[in-house]
Amino acid sequence: MTQSVSLSVATSPTAATGGGVKLVGLFKTLGTLTLLLIALPFNLLIVLISLLSRIVRSPFRKKAVVAAHPQTILVSGAKMTKALQLARCFHAAGHRVILIEGHKYWLSGHRFSKAVSAFYTVPAPQSDPEGYIQALVEIVKQEQVNVYVPVCSPVASYYDSLAKPALSEYCEVFHFDADITKMLDDKFAFTEQARSLGLSVPKSFKITDAQQVINFDFSQETHKYILKNIAYDSVRRLNLTKLPCDTPEQTATFVKSLPISAENPWIMQEFIPGKELCTHSTVRDGELRLHCCSDSSAFQINYENVENNQIRQWVQHFLKSLALTGQISFDFIQAESGTVYAIECNPRTHSAITMFYNHPGVADAYFGKNPLPAPLEPLANSKPTYWIYHEIWRLTGIRSAQQLRTALNTVFRGTDAIFQWDDPVPFLTLHHWQMPLLLLKNLQQLKGWVKIDFNIGKLIELGGD
Repeated sequence: MTQSVSLSVATSPTAATGGGVKLVGLFKTLGTLTLLLIALPFNLLIVLISLLSRIVRSPFRKKAVVAAHPQTILVSGAKMTKALQLARCFHAAGHRVILIEGHKYWLSGHRFSKAVSAFYTVPAPQSDPEGYIQALVEIVKQEQVNVYVPVCSPVASYYDSLAKPALSEYCEVFHFDADITKMLDDKFAFTEQARSLGLSVPKSFKITDAQQVINFDFSQETHKYILKNIAYDSVRRLNLTKLPCDTPEQTATFVKSLPISAENPWIMQEFIPGKELCTHSTVRDGELRLHCCSDSSAFQINYENVENNQIRQWVQHFLKSLALTGQISFDFIQAESGTVYAIECNPRTHSAITMFYNHPGVADAYFGKNPLPAPLEPLANSKPTYWIYHEIWRLTGIRSAQQLRTALNTVFRGTDAIFQWDDPVPFLTLHHWQMPLLLLKNLQQLKGWVKIDFNIGKLIELGGD
């Protein structure tokens, strides 16, 4: 049974913008809540059938795996699917798992997974760094944690590195040191680091003033460029406006609309046409121990393993050169020439880890001390992963029979990243507890939202986390 412990729940009321929320936002929120309510009986029935089936089959099931050296593993990021996936993998290997999240997400539906032994909430690191570190230390000591595996948000990854020295007195921290995390998370610094190792990356320029772009001589370039905020921006990261625009005036207008400054630098990066791919890698002392690669897109909600030796060699070279230990993900473009270019690095867990949902060796890849013959990859019989509510929403945009066949093929070929027959409750509590409560809180605070991301378990909001 899951033990639920909450240190406190953060509440920070936000004033309504412009005297009240727009009517369209109100209807969007109420409409979404209505749709979730309509789906509740169907999902509840499926979960009840799954639970009853588990009871009936319990006398015939294999005994639970007992690890040779069972450990207590602390996993953060409880609202996100990738945290649930790792919790399930570690639990299946015979380890005890503790989940944590920020106070705002005390309502995490994943806390009700059978893989979770206890759940805690902690302060938001960006607003209370010392309180965050102290809360982690207290949980590690109280639960006698052996290993801390951060499944962190872009904001939290650096603070988990800052917490590493304090936590390392009591447990292993499977995460990078602060200077490494800062470099990897800085799109420009990462590009320069990779270039220094002789690895292929696009041309990149650090932009601290809009005038730098306006004065740039694009006529000498083969490809166009895009601007990306070096600091994480959950909304603007999806803006891939190509530069230069049709006219110098349009370029200037666009660039001046962005919050570029010395305090908030951006990167202007060469846009190389080609196929976009993403990776997740687990590394220990520079040894690549787990790796997967998938086709990618700006809003990534589908994963299917793709064999790409060039990308794996690129990743192995980079990780070995820096002797890293932790979790890391990369975004690549494979040009028509076949050359792969790393366009971005994220020093944290990637949702592509969901492709290991049926792999028995994940825990050993993280905690095993002996070298592996080769990095673990998703099993040959693993299905592509998706999030069913995102797939259902896509159906509303279908305009042809071919699009319908493609959508149905995605569902029938793959598997939902959250639902599992032997652990069905998180599927119910994410969609009909976590998300409705977030929507209601958003409505109460008269805030707007851009979209729902069931994968990372939150509302994407302007200026959000």
